[in-house]
Amino acid sequence: MKIIFMGTPDFAKESLEAVYNKGYEIIGVVTNPDRPKGRGMKMLPSPVKEFAEEKNIKIYQPEKIRDNKEFIEEIKNLNPDVICVVAYGKILPKEILDIPKYGCINVHGSLLPKYRGAAPIQWAVINGDKTTGVTTMYMDVGMDTGDIILKQEIEIGENETTGDIWNKLSKIGGELLVKTLEKIDNGTVTRIKQGDDFTIAPMLSKEIAKINWKNQTAKQIKNLVRGLNPIMGAYTYLNDKKIKFWKVDVATENEIMTENMEFIVNGTVLVSDVRDGIFIKTKDGILKVLEIQGENAKRMSIQEYLRGNPINEFETFE
Repeated sequence: MKIIFMGTPDFAKESLEAVYNKGYEIIGVVTNPDRPKGRGMKMLPSPVKEFAEEKNIKIYQPEKIRDNKEFIEEIKNLNPDVICVVAYGKILPKEILDIPKYGCINVHGSLLPKYRGAAPIQWAVINGDKTTGVTTMYMDVGMDTGDIILKQEIEIGENETTGDIWNKLSKIGGELLVKTLEKIDNGTVTRIKQGDDFTIAPMLSKEIAKINWKNQTAKQIKNLVRGLNPIMGAYTYLNDKKIKFWKVDVATENEIMTENMEFIVNGTVLVSDVRDGIFIKTKDGILKVLEIQGENAKRMSIQEYLRGNPINEFETFE
């Protein structure tokens, strides 16, 4: 079975590696063009490209694929049996979906039909879900609307971040893709239609990442921080300086006195201590900050931060 693999980040690289190690014939890899990264803005390849180069697999890096007649014709000439798509980052036009004999297969980081869209793992954590998983599916012209093939569920721990779940699901995704290809190869694959009860997981934005002290509870802020770690970080402002929170928790009742709380503005620092850290009032509950990043600074523990950047009690985060 001749396979073309399309993907870009480390999440996709795990699936490519699993397919390669299983001995399938990978006739080409399609990934995004190299992008400038880091402080030096050096042009760097995607994890998928790095793996393909290491294994001497033919690589394609079109800037766009829609209305790219030359690229589409090249894929047709390769005559793949299956195209595997994992976090590629571009929507495939019908001209490509129709090329492979057994269709285009996608590995998606959610339990479809829940969380269709660009950021399923992040939104599962932000929304405080207890479970998530991976789905393999046949691709169609809709956004994650194709028939389901296989699913595998995992639990989301109370303190797990998007990074933690990302790593788990990337490995599961590779294993599930191999099982899916085996079913296609031996003719035992089944198709399950998706229902109409779905959730959209849109791309993350700076607006989403800003903590809303007025309306968000301690639990909601904790989930936001977990969901944006390590991608972008949840942020707030103190004295007009941007501060990111990377790790927080909901304080227990015995950690801090909670008298006359109704008269205190949400976002107010209730305790600031180099040993104990900082505790902040929210709409419901108290947030305990564990890891923080000041403006133009590195991530550090709250104790390390407070030694050089004092935060006073009753200061208020914006």
